[in-house]
Amino acid sequence: MRPGQLKDWLAAGHHAGMEWLKETATRRATPHGLWPEVRSVIVLGMSYASGEDLLAGLGLRDRGVISLYARRRDYHDVIKGRLKTLARFLVSRAGGDVKVFVDTAPVMEKPLAMDAGLGWQGKHSVLVSRSAGNWLFLGALYTTLDLPPDAPHADRCGSCTRCLSICPTAAFPAPYVLDARRCIAYLTNEHQGAIPVEFRVAIGNRIFGCDDCLAVCPWNKFARASSDAHLALREALDLPSLDTLARLDDTGFRALFAGTPVKRLGHARFLRNVLIAIGNSGEARLIPVALDRLDDASALVRGMAVWALARLMQPAEFARLAATRQVGEIDPGVRDEWAAGRSVCAE
Repeated sequence: MRPGQLKDWLAAGHHAGMEWLKETATRRATPHGLWPEVRSVIVLGMSYASGEDLLAGLGLRDRGVISLYARRRDYHDVIKGRLKTLARFLVSRAGGDVKVFVDTAPVMEKPLAMDAGLGWQGKHSVLVSRSAGNWLFLGALYTTLDLPPDAPHADRCGSCTRCLSICPTAAFPAPYVLDARRCIAYLTNEHQGAIPVEFRVAIGNRIFGCDDCLAVCPWNKFARASSDAHLALREALDLPSLDTLARLDDTGFRALFAGTPVKRLGHARFLRNVLIAIGNSGEARLIPVALDRLDDASALVRGMAVWALARLMQPAEFARLAATRQVGEIDPGVRDEWAAGRSVCAE
């Protein structure tokens, strides 16, 4: 996405609730907007490919699927440390000033990576590399040195539309354009409140992020599984039990996801996602864990527990439960979930 395309993308509202993208658009549009003294940008990529079938877990409805990038130590910490090491080396050899950025700063990493020859921005909006597929963490090093540029990379998506076709929520209104308002990765990660009803069933058992459009890219066949010990996958985060996850208290949540991107989600929004997955599981044995969350301190969690129960219980059973619980609920959003569930039961 180029600066002009960013403007149109923001104007269309495709950034959803990520208002910081609009607030930093001017600085993001060009490297000079962030640092006027910059003369060159060095962009680096680190593969996080695993070699596993990332779609297989979607059929295990009593298990939670966590996006591949989040089942390991937070990449921001790892990559930034290595960029700083490279920056020190560059300064020691060639002088100049440097600044390093990993994702959180207003930097257009993907267009810069294209210009640096690392790959091209695919139709799913993610950078694709001929050697690593689309499993790349990106980092940028800004410098005052005037370095010779590499040749930009050509687009090699061709006529392929696999990434667009597989999206469960039709989040791509056009090739190369992602509408975050419909994206499961955004909804389960960045979205703050209750996830819109229209997307809950499509979320399935994805409890943090979504890898569908990445997993089907044909260029992944050239990617080798990462052997970086600092980014090793955590076994406990590979398809964990929804039952176990739903019973975690805040301390348990923080312990399980310490050092990973999932921890930033917070306990309440994490349980929101888990309860949606429970509602989609079709597993009546998970009804007790959803019932336990009806008394959660968070209205967000209570509301998703109601939705899950409406999906798992027999209509008459849910109607009896609603008759006793709806009246005492003080949060309007949760009352709406009860009312919606009862209306479904009445149909």
